[in-house]
Amino acid sequence: MNDANSPPRLVTYEFILFCLITIATFCTISIFYSFHHYLVKIDIPPLWRGIIVGLEPMTAFILRLVILPWLQVRDTPAIIAASVVAMIFIGLGYLWASTVASLIVLRIFHGAAIVFLTVAVTALGVNFIPPERSGQAFGIVLIVTIAPYAFIPPIAEAILPYLRNEADLYAGVSIFVFIALLLLAWGWKRITGYLAGMDDALLRRPNRRELFNNFRIAAVRKMLWCFFLVYLVHATLFFFLKDLTLEITAGRVGAFFSIFMTMSIAVRLVGSHYFDRANKKKLLLAGFAAMATCFAVLPTAGSPGLYYLLAGLYGLGMGIIMPVMNALLFTASPPALRGLNVNMTMFTLDLGYFIMPYLGGLLIALGMGFSILFYAGAGFAALAAVIAGTVKTTVD
Repeated sequence: MNDANSPPRLVTYEFILFCLITIATFCTISIFYSFHHYLVKIDIPPLWRGIIVGLEPMTAFILRLVILPWLQVRDTPAIIAASVVAMIFIGLGYLWASTVASLIVLRIFHGAAIVFLTVAVTALGVNFIPPERSGQAFGIVLIVTIAPYAFIPPIAEAILPYLRNEADLYAGVSIFVFIALLLLAWGWKRITGYLAGMDDALLRRPNRRELFNNFRIAAVRKMLWCFFLVYLVHATLFFFLKDLTLEITAGRVGAFFSIFMTMSIAVRLVGSHYFDRANKKKLLLAGFAAMATCFAVLPTAGSPGLYYLLAGLYGLGMGIIMPVMNALLFTASPPALRGLNVNMTMFTLDLGYFIMPYLGGLLIALGMGFSILFYAGAGFAALAAVIAGTVKTTVD
C-alpha cells in the first residue's frame, strides 16, 4: 500500500498507452534513415534529393508554430486518430510516388501528418505525468522515442533483400500506425473519460495573455534556449560526424552511434529514479560538461580507443541532459501550458536541424575544416551550461 506522502503513481493505464502510441509513431519515422539512398536508386536528380528529404522536417518546422497556439487538449484524441489514418495512406503512397512532383506532394503531406500526430500525442501525454515523477517519466519517454532507431534499421536491412525496394518498407511500417490506431480505439473511452474529469482550464487552448505570460517565465525561456543549443550540438554530430571521422581516421562512425545510443539508453534506464531525487541543476551541468568535453576532444581523437570512449561520454551526457531538461521545463511551466512548452522543444529541434546543415555547409564552403564545427559545438554546450546554471528550480 502506498504511503499518503509518497509521490503519485507514474505507471498508469493512460501513461502506458501514451508510451505505446509514441513508440508506434517513431517506428514509422525511423524507417526513413535510408530515404536519400532510395532517391538515388530511383534516379531522382541530385539537385532535388536534398530538397525532397528536407521537405518533411521543413513542413513540420513551419506547421508546428501555426498549430501550437490553437491546439486544445480536448481535441487531441480526434487529431491523433485522423493523423494516424492519414499516415497509413501516406505510407502506402510511397509505393506509387516515384517522380519529383509526386514525392514533393507526398513529403509535404507526410510532414503535416507527423507534426499533427506528435503535437497531439505530446499535448495529451503530458497530462498523465505527475510533476513529482517528471524526471523518471521523461527518461522513459525519451527511451521510447529513440528505441526504434536501435531496432528498426537492422530489421529493415535484414528483410530488404526479399523486397522490391525501400518503398515496400515505407509502406510496410504502416502496420505500426495501424497498431497505434487500434491502441487508441482500445483506450478511447478511458482517455476521453480522463479528459472529462480534468479542469476546463487545462483542456482549452491558451489565450494570448497566457502565452505572453508563459514566455515571461525566466526558467521557461532559459530552458528552451538550452534545448535549442543542445539540438545544434546534436545536429552537428548527426550531419558532420561521418566527414570528421573520415578526416581523422580514428574509427567507424556506425560504431560511434551504436555506443552512444546504448550508453544513452542505459543511463536513462538506470538513472530514471535518481533524476527526481537528485539536484537537477547539478546533474544538468555534469551532462553539459560531458558533451562539451566530447566535442572539444573529438577533432584530435587519434585512436579508436579514444574515439569510442568519447562516444560513450557523449551518450552519458545526452542520457542525463534530455530527461533532466524536460523535467525542469515541465516543472517550471504552468500546468495548462506544459503540453505547449514540451511541444516547443520539438520546435527547437526542427530549428536546430534546419539551421545547422546550412550553417555548417557554409563554413565548409568557406574553406574551414570539419573540426571547427565540433569546436563550435563544444562552445554551444558550454553556453547551454552557463544558461542552465542560472535557472531556478521553481517558477520564477
